[in-house]
Amino acid sequence: MSLNTSIYGLIGEKLGHSHSSYIHKLIFEKVGIKGIYNLFEVPKEKLKESVDTFKIIKCGGLNVTIPYKVEVMKELYEISEKARKIGAVNTLKFSREGISGFNTDYIGFGKMLSKFRVEIKNNICVVLGSGGAARAVLQYLKDNFAKDIYVVTRNPEKTSEIYGEFKVISYDELSNLKGDVIINCTPKGMYPKEGESPVDKEVVAKFSSAVDLIYNPVETLFLKYARESGVKAVNGLYMLVSQAAASEEIWNDISIDEIIVDEIFEVLEEKIKSEGHHHHHH
Repeated sequence: MSLNTSIYGLIGEKLGHSHSSYIHKLIFEKVGIKGIYNLFEVPKEKLKESVDTFKIIKCGGLNVTIPYKVEVMKELYEISEKARKIGAVNTLKFSREGISGFNTDYIGFGKMLSKFRVEIKNNICVVLGSGGAARAVLQYLKDNFAKDIYVVTRNPEKTSEIYGEFKVISYDELSNLKGDVIINCTPKGMYPKEGESPVDKEVVAKFSSAVDLIYNPVETLFLKYARESGVKAVNGLYMLVSQAAASEEIWNDISIDEIIVDEIFEVLEEKIKSEGHHHHHH
């Protein structure tokens, strides 16, 4: 690599507090990359312009978050097959030919499930929410042979139009369902709304595993319900670190050992617990 320090970063509309810079800084240190990772708030009307600018300055790589994961796709020269199926991109790689898009949320989600031994194959899986985060999760469940996949939403009619291949149900219908894995892809329970859960305890108790994509707080009310009901509880922190590592692998054509991911995960978990609550993003 050149002597220059490469610029990496996250683009989104409003970033608030993000642990991404810290995670990437740790990856740079552990892997020996000369880089800095910044947060770039980009207004909607400047998305194309800013992506062009990053191309001009030969950016080391970018992550993309709310609300640009879908919109940015039209600026790209190439999109990975997985990202195209998901319909969302969160990682941009710059090359002479142009910009390629990938989805490492998908990879991170899978790594988290295997790390905490959450079985998908032949199991009944329920996804709460239908936003961008849910897209990667649903594709992963489909690719890994879940028996039935339910999408739970406040507006089933509208959601059915987008997610027709899945069983779209309302929160009322969910109360009659028994399943294996329930996954929260909504922001309910995230700082500063720690007192909320997308579903009540009776619902969570009907599953064998509960997964929350939220990692701040480390234990959401949803996961507290799971723990108290004897249901396996997994938060989104391992996914966050894994998707960051997967992005670095794509940008730098390297392979990052799982041990490094585990170390960063442990450091970050302590950090989040000790600093109390902060805004979550990404």
